Amino acid sequence: MIAALGKKFINLFTEIGQFYILMTGVLKSIGRIYKDRILILEQMLHVGVNSLALVTIIGIFTGAVSCWQAAYQIKGLISYSYLGSATTKAIIIELGPVLAAIVLAGRVGASMAAELGTMKVTEQIDALEAMAINPVRYLAMPRIVATTCMLPILVVYASSIAIIGSYTVATFFLDVPSETFLGAFKKSFEVKDVVAGTIKAIFFGISISSIGCFIGFQTNGGAEGVGLSTIKAFVIAAASILVLDYVLWNFLIGM
Repeated sequence: MIAALGKKFINLFTEIGQFYILMTGVLKSIGRIYKDRILILEQMLHVGVNSLALVTIIGIFTGAVSCWQAAYQIKGLISYSYLGSATTKAIIIELGPVLAAIVLAGRVGASMAAELGTMKVTEQIDALEAMAINPVRYLAMPRIVATTCMLPILVVYASSIAIIGSYTVATFFLDVPSETFLGAFKKSFEVKDVVAGTIKAIFFGISISSIGCFIGFQTNGGAEGVGLSTIKAFVIAAASILVLDYVLWNFLIGM
């Protein structure tokens, strides 16, 4: 039992070291952003533009559900006129960044792990190294840079759509006057809330992409290994988003 436990710790520290090496290689490749701009733009298209439909659906129903929940909680206690401030503040700070990041962890992070894992087990990565092409620079850096840049934009978009969804429920189903909802939103709106949500999105983007790339590079065992890596990438990325959300909130709450 002691030997098995020791092996687990050794494997853990080995993976931490390998992750550090990967991120160091990405940082060293940052200087080639302009030369590799085509690769980065292709990943931005995949991460950002191709995710708009999914993010739109998530945003609409996130705002709608948050409005219904807020109305249920305050029913009989305070006026529905506070829905505009209660729902929009929660969406901008928490719901928008976290839900959008978790959804993209499944769509983007898992696909990165599957794509790179397939390249690893079919020895395409070895072929790149044989041609003197750095796999970290060619495969990982564009994905991490693109996800880090696009996730804040997607989060702002998702939050905006969610506010529209909340506004629609409040005005059409809960009979809250449009001026009342928008007035409460305007009164409670603070730029620091948007900044906090954007900072969270940046860290979420780094986490999702780096975990997806790392697990993809560590894949072995053929098709079964690719499937396991895909699941592992999503689970770890989703967990890291929730942990980062708690840690970052403790730092950002004093802004």
